[in-house]
Amino acid sequence: MQRDFLIVGGGVVGMAVAYGLARAGQRVSVLDESDDALRASRGNAGLTWMQGKGAGMPRYGELSLDSCLAWPDFAAELAARTGVDIQHECHGGVDLCFDADEAEVRCNEYTALQGASPRLASDFRWQYLEREALLTHLPGLGESVHGGTWSPHDGHCNPLYLLRALYAACQMLGVEIRPATPVNEVRALGAGFSARTAMGSVAAERIVIAAGLGARTLAPVLGLSGAVRPVRGQMLITERRPIVPQLPTPQIRQTASGGYLIGDSHEDAGLDKGVTLEMLQVLAEKAVRIYPALRDARLVRAWGALRVMTPDGYPLYEESTLHPGAYNLNCHSGITLAALHAGALSQSLLDDRLGRDYPQFSGARFDVQAY
Repeated sequence: MQRDFLIVGGGVVGMAVAYGLARAGQRVSVLDESDDALRASRGNAGLTWMQGKGAGMPRYGELSLDSCLAWPDFAAELAARTGVDIQHECHGGVDLCFDADEAEVRCNEYTALQGASPRLASDFRWQYLEREALLTHLPGLGESVHGGTWSPHDGHCNPLYLLRALYAACQMLGVEIRPATPVNEVRALGAGFSARTAMGSVAAERIVIAAGLGARTLAPVLGLSGAVRPVRGQMLITERRPIVPQLPTPQIRQTASGGYLIGDSHEDAGLDKGVTLEMLQVLAEKAVRIYPALRDARLVRAWGALRVMTPDGYPLYEESTLHPGAYNLNCHSGITLAALHAGALSQSLLDDRLGRDYPQFSGARFDVQAY
């Protein structure tokens, strides 16, 4: 039986779209790589985050806000379908500033963003709070932190539980999921598309490339952009500590199990997903600067992962003009945008309106840029 959609990539982006399409009654197949693949899903802190999104492209800020607002219902729906609690909380978040100059730049950026978008001017809520005012949100905050921007839209979840819930929900809806099945080649057929794997070819009426860094070789074959590159992020987690009512930050957050997840690095290291003592020391020192009580906490794990980044940092949502029915989805905010991907964006795919609904995010914008 030929499927309606073939999705190449079983990370958070691909599985959220698979879920949205299957929920709409589509027959979907997902081809995924092995567990040792260069997975961006390993390199995130599970933030559902509006802050910092949209400078230079206000539409990205609008989509991020839409997804953050949709996240509570999205998480509840997944839990009701699968019984998996993805530990989503949305009580607000804080993006820290370590000095007055950083604070001024941040506030000017957010003011300019709201000035460029009537939607964000009315709906994006934020406030700069100096350290003393932040203590109610971040008890134990270090004295050397200047302050930070607070927003009620930000939250966090357990990204591994999110992926588990998406897989479970997709299986319940009849999605065919083939793990450990890397795609070697994609082709446009007379009617539909096929993907060649070591276990044979899989065909479908339409195809979605959601393969992260794999898009560099797969997408151009179908007239889509392969302009993505790896950015390494290193992360640390501490031993379990007593739960403290602290809001999440991009620099550090306490997980539901009590460990502090630390990570805020962006490195051009090619395909090297290892860790370095130098960067781990930088991350640990920043964590102690934020929460001095962590000075005596034991670190139980460190790891690196390769995030996917486009030349301008914004998502790729595009349809092929050479081969109608082929689509390319890529972003580095797959957790934040998961609710959007499972909702409005999947509907755009179903209606074959991706290019019309998201024209700003086509890879054509890179044609005049050096990469």
